[in-house]
Parts: sequence; structure tokens; C-alpha cells
Amino acid sequence: MPENITLTKPVIVVGGGPVGLTTALGLGFYGLPFQLFEEDEALSSDTKAGTILTRTIEAFRRYGVADQVLSKALRIDEIGDVERATNVARPSVSIDLLADETRYPFVINLPQHHLEPILHRQLDEKYPGCVHLRQKLKSFRQSGDGVTVTFDTPEGEREVEGSYLLACDGGRSTIRSQLGVAVEGESLDVLTILVDVKVDLDVQNPRDYPYLAYFADPAEWMILVRQPHCWRFLFPLPADRPEPSREEFREKILRFIGPVNDLEIINTIVYRIHHRIATEWQRGRVFLMGDAAHLITPMWALGLNTGVLDAVNLPWRLAWVARGWATSSLLNGYAREQRPVAAHGSGEMAEAARKYMLGQQDAIRAMSGGQWANALTRTMLGVRLDVDQSGDWSMVRTEAGPLRVGERLPDAVLHAGNGKPVRLHDLADDSFIALYFTDARRRPSLPADRPGLKHFVVSRRDAPLDSGLRERSLFDVGDKFRQRAGCAADTVMLIRPDDHIAAILPMRDGAIEEVYARITGA
Repeated sequence: MPENITLTKPVIVVGGGPVGLTTALGLGFYGLPFQLFEEDEALSSDTKAGTILTRTIEAFRRYGVADQVLSKALRIDEIGDVERATNVARPSVSIDLLADETRYPFVINLPQHHLEPILHRQLDEKYPGCVHLRQKLKSFRQSGDGVTVTFDTPEGEREVEGSYLLACDGGRSTIRSQLGVAVEGESLDVLTILVDVKVDLDVQNPRDYPYLAYFADPAEWMILVRQPHCWRFLFPLPADRPEPSREEFREKILRFIGPVNDLEIINTIVYRIHHRIATEWQRGRVFLMGDAAHLITPMWALGLNTGVLDAVNLPWRLAWVARGWATSSLLNGYAREQRPVAAHGSGEMAEAARKYMLGQQDAIRAMSGGQWANALTRTMLGVRLDVDQSGDWSMVRTEAGPLRVGERLPDAVLHAGNGKPVRLHDLADDSFIALYFTDARRRPSLPADRPGLKHFVVSRRDAPLDSGLRERSLFDVGDKFRQRAGCAADTVMLIRPDDHIAAILPMRDGAIEEVYARITGA
């Protein structure tokens, strides 16, 4: 834990779902004291949320749990898109095209009830005693320097004092309700049925299905997901129809896959289609996150993964304030940046995707770019945040081009002065980084590093050993990263700890320090 953490009270996280668990891992990564409270006596046993997108895997890497998750998941480098009636494949999403953008050029299938124990186990191992089950939030109150939360527990009522309260308590959030925050949007009269089936489609009844495929059809679309332990089928169901029986499910599945031996339905879940967004995401020291802030159709895996974007954006802000590197004004950026992404990005994209699955191909803009751009969009690597308060943000990448303010920095490989390759996201894990695209041979003058901000030269020519820049230079072999970035010579780029680009501007004395001070308010 950094020595300059000033919090004397823990950050209180309420809700032990994927967003709450990931947020807690993020707080721990930044050295913030935290306590997580979950009202149930065990983690979820539902099979919900089955596909984890690349941006979420990157968050797991930063927070120290990616390897554990990947070891239990199925990796997918191509998302199928098929017209169900004709069985004609449309252009698929080729995630392998992103090999130069990320160290994880794939998405993964892993059901929520397999994911949560992995995250929980990591919390218990790294931060023992920080997770508390059977703790139901009863009420809370705020003061000038913190929050006091009252829980009902098996041992009776319990009060806990904290510095902030993070509401990860789901779509029926008690915290949101007690704050009196309204919810906008709608719940459609359309249901989605999830059916998990145990069947051998690999050996005994071999089928050449992709691990993740969307079958569009005006009458009844279908999504096929190969989970580590089963095959998952998702179908629409009008709200005025009864849920099919297990035998009807069986017949429906057999109509799709043909005759097989030993098919067993192991689980079914019915979802209502939602697009509901909280009107406020922050009230004093209380923040809404995940489904408490936005309840989104689980189409194209935009539910859980949008929630993890919240868990990427907020923890580093809390850390900068706690370390005295920023004023509390830095916290305002969380809701300002994340709310439009959920309300008008993920929410509208999910509804457009549902219409696309019904054969309304003109309903969706997210597949209107080239293959590389479509892959960036569908993996959530193409999210551009409104970091400069200009109102310019996007969920959709339609073409290749120079990097822009607000976009995620590619996780490119450069070469450090010690001769070792280095990933850019590793450099930004716990710091802002300034990248100066210039010639290291000319001995450019860099500002001194400071807590929370590091400076590096990115140069096509390796820094001479006597330049004084060897330990602060990154060798850009073939000038490839600068060209990918689209930056002119003598340009500097400022990157935030969440990998998003905060500024791109010409090199001049004091330029980056001015921008950094404006962002942090310090």
C-alpha cells in the first residue's frame, strides 16, 4: 500500500456480483482500504452473463486476476454471424485482427457463477477478511468526511464507518432507492430465455459450431454459446407467452442441432429486456455502479462488461484523491464519462443488436465499419470517453485512423532502455504517462517524474547510452507505434491510469504539467 494513502476509513462496496468484486480488486490494486458486503450467504449460482469481452480481460489483468480467469474459460477469436433461415454466414467479427492492439486478441466464454468464485478467491487470498457475506444493507448516512452504513447480520445490527460508499447492489439497488435517485428508460415486453444444455457436440455428436455465434431470424433469432461446462442457447420469448416446458425446450434445441444422444437440460433462466439508466450516479460520497446505475439488455455481452467499465473508471480516481494527488473534483468525471456510454452507447447498441437479430439490418451502425473497426467495437476496445468535457464520445469505431483524445491507448509493445520489451498498459497501471514522440538522439528535455506522472521518449532511433535518457526512452522499432498513433514528430500524448488518452498536443515546456494540473485540480 502506498505510504501516502490518507484514507483512515475503508471504501465500502455493497454487492458481491462481478462488478462489486472487480471494483474491490481495483481498490486493492491501488492500495485503498476497502470492505465488501454481500447480503446473500453465498455467491450467485445463476449462469447469467456468459461472455467476457477483451476490455474486461484487460481490467482483470491490471487487477491481478486475468490468468486465473483465462485458465477456466474458453477463448474465442471469431464471433459468428449467421442468417438462421438459410444458414448463410455473414461476415464474422475477426478479433484476431486486434493482435497489435491488445495482448488478448479474443473474447472468452465463462458463466457468471464460474467467474464470481475466481474473483472472490483472489480477494480472499490478497485481502483476507475484506469480504463479508450475509450482510444486508439497512440504511446509511453521509457526513463531511465519510459514510456510516448499517447492516442487518445474523449476529444483529452492525454499523460500519467508511470513506465512500460504492453501490454495486444490482438493478433493484437499495442504495439508489434510499438516495431517491430516479431511473429513466423502459422495460420491454420481450423476454430472453437462456437454456444451458449438457450435450457432447464435439465427439459423440460432432458439430462444427463456433464457440459464439448469433443466428438472426425475424421469427426467432438464436444465440449459441459454448461454455466450459455446457452449450448455451438463448431465444426470444414474447411476454404474453408462457415459458416453454423442458420438453418444448428440448424439441426447440433439437430442431436447431438435429438428433443427438444424451441431451440434458441443466438450467433455464428468463430475462426481461431492459434499458434503464439512473438519472444520477453520484450523490456526495455515494456512487452507483453496474446494474445499480444502468440495467441493459444482455445482448452482445453489453451488460456485465459495461459494468466493468465503471470498475475501470472509478478506483484510480479515488486513489488519486486519497493520495493527495488530486482534489475531490476528479471524482466528478466518473459519472460524466460513464453515464453516456451506458445510456446512449451500450443501451442503444444492445437494442439495435436485438433488432439486427430480427433481420432489421439497417438498425445497427456498430457493424458498418471494416473488419478491424468492427472487432474493436465488439470487444469494447473502441470506447472513446468524453475526457475533455467536449461532449465528444463514442462506443462505435467505424474506421482506422489516428488516435484521438478519449480513446483507449493500444497496448503496444515497445522496448525499454534495459533491452526488455514493455507493454504500454503496464507503464500506465498506476500512473499517468506522457509519451513524447521525438528523436532521442537530439537529447530532448523531459520534465522530472513526479508521483502519479511519468515521462517517456518514444523514438525510432534508440537513445544513446550517454544521452541521459536511456532509462526514460522507449525504442519504437520501425516507427510503427508512432505511425499507428498518427502523431506528428515532436508531439506529446498524456495517458491516464485507465489507458484513456487525456491529451495530444505539440511538445513545449510545461504543456503536460498544465494539462495534468487541470485534470487533477491539484
